[in-house]
Amino acid sequence: MEEPLRSGDHHGGEHDDFIFRSKLPHIYIPDHLPLHTYCFQNLSRFKDRPCLINATTGETFTYAAVQLTARKVAAGLNNLGIRQGDVILLLLHNCHQFVFAFLGGSYRGAIVTTANPFYTPPEVAKQATASGAKLIITQSTYVDKVKDLATEKHMKVVCIDSPPQGCLHFSELTEADEGNIPAVKISPEDVVALPYSSGTTGLPKGVMLTHKGLVTSVAQQVDGENPNLYIDENDVVVCVLPLFHIYSLNSVLLCGLRVGAAIVIMHKFEVVGLLEAVEKHRVSVAPLVPPIVLAIVKSGEVGRYDLSSIRMVMSGAAPLGKDLEDALRANLPNATFGQV
Repeated sequence: MEEPLRSGDHHGGEHDDFIFRSKLPHIYIPDHLPLHTYCFQNLSRFKDRPCLINATTGETFTYAAVQLTARKVAAGLNNLGIRQGDVILLLLHNCHQFVFAFLGGSYRGAIVTTANPFYTPPEVAKQATASGAKLIITQSTYVDKVKDLATEKHMKVVCIDSPPQGCLHFSELTEADEGNIPAVKISPEDVVALPYSSGTTGLPKGVMLTHKGLVTSVAQQVDGENPNLYIDENDVVVCVLPLFHIYSLNSVLLCGLRVGAAIVIMHKFEVVGLLEAVEKHRVSVAPLVPPIVLAIVKSGEVGRYDLSSIRMVMSGAAPLGKDLEDALRANLPNATFGQV
């Protein structure tokens, strides 16, 4: 029987290791930049273009407005006692405040951990305690889930809507003076996001994502001459997948911000609402997951809407079967499909 290769052994060649290099140019990865600086690095090119669009109301924030509001939130976080390295917990559905809070945390040098608003109070408490969160940003309907925890841990609670007694309103952050952000020296190795795993193979665990790690991940998807995701500033990307999951946070929000695309934010998934948003806002890129594709195909509603603007469907989180892909493809005449 042939002996296994050991270090230093050579069977028919001079080297143990083989390095395969792409013929395409290298992607420059500016991993020395903080995440927020990287996302807004080309701001001068598209500062007046739509950045965030509310799918329901049509309320729109330009790139300049999003960047300015994120800086205001950073100053507001500092006013509430959040220091570099502190953890903020977002217990939110998709909304523009989620984006402002995440980017504001990055500007402040803080760490943002994201939780599913449908978690039970013990599940929220477990993540908040394990992450060492100092502040919770949520909406009033979920305050009951965190009020005992907030009292016990002396945590402040900020609501994006009308706050119950003892809570603060999100305007405490957005109305702060952006000139008062303390000088922060952010290392590429500093953690900026702390999403929790879904617990498929064990208990949920915090995943420490650094500025360098997220910049590298986004750069590999949208930068260079042959990006993995061919999206650009002319695209309209629908954000129906929950931002508290890394797929949407990374491949929808951060990639969209980097290239200057318009991001249509849906509060939650509902078939008709999604199809209406695609038609109304002329969505060109649709990041989805197989259960959403299945719901669309089974709904029988697809033929009622003009979906011709969609040029690319991205599917992730699980394999998209060929039959399901073909069923959706039949209704999207101009779309290519890809799995991420």
